[in-house]
Amino acid sequence: MKRNAIFLFSLCIAMFGCQQNDGWTSLFDGETLDGWHVYGHGKEYNGWTVDQGVILFDPALRTEATSANLTTDNQYTSFELSLEWMIGEHGNSGLMWGVIESDKYEHPYLTGAEIQILDDGWTEYVTERGDINRAGSLYNLMPPSQVVSKHAGEWNKYLLHIDQENNEGFLIFNDVKVLEFPVNGPAWQALIDKSPFGVWGDFGKAQTGYISLQEHGGKVAFRNIKIRELNQE
Repeated sequence: MKRNAIFLFSLCIAMFGCQQNDGWTSLFDGETLDGWHVYGHGKEYNGWTVDQGVILFDPALRTEATSANLTTDNQYTSFELSLEWMIGEHGNSGLMWGVIESDKYEHPYLTGAEIQILDDGWTEYVTERGDINRAGSLYNLMPPSQVVSKHAGEWNKYLLHIDQENNEGFLIFNDVKVLEFPVNGPAWQALIDKSPFGVWGDFGKAQTGYISLQEHGGKVAFRNIKIRELNQE
């Protein structure tokens, strides 16, 4: 009896600790695409499916000859986003935040900054474009400090931290912090101005926006997607 009481007490402490320190909300229920839509096209998922707890994009399953960037139904300001991704050979995708969805913009990358998702084994691509476009880069803005990506067909993990209030952004890629960057203000704008995005008037401007998973014509998969909003009272 005493042993059972100790076990129950320990379990309660563990559960209380989880409740106090968790704060994460799942963005994927493992079975449906509820909570997501295709940028500019609503619930016409156009190549995106769910299979055994994984979100998949397969270009062979397209129903329309249009871009199909999977986008959250909700908008976010300051947050941590954790997800796992797997890319096909010579695959290219991305994780964007601060996305403005409007008839004015055909694609989410016109407004939202992007963390690159790439098959780093695609030697021709990386050689031509450099580290500023490889996996874990702040696309066209900042290269990752280390190359830590796994091979095509293997799972990688991102934890993206965006804190607009404290002007802090970073990326932990397969348990290694590979990026640290501002997310607003003069330093952020200076990064943009030095890039090809400097002439795009609304790029990186929105502090509150949608999160998008890019399709770039190849196979890509995501799982274990969750978010923790920051600076919530």
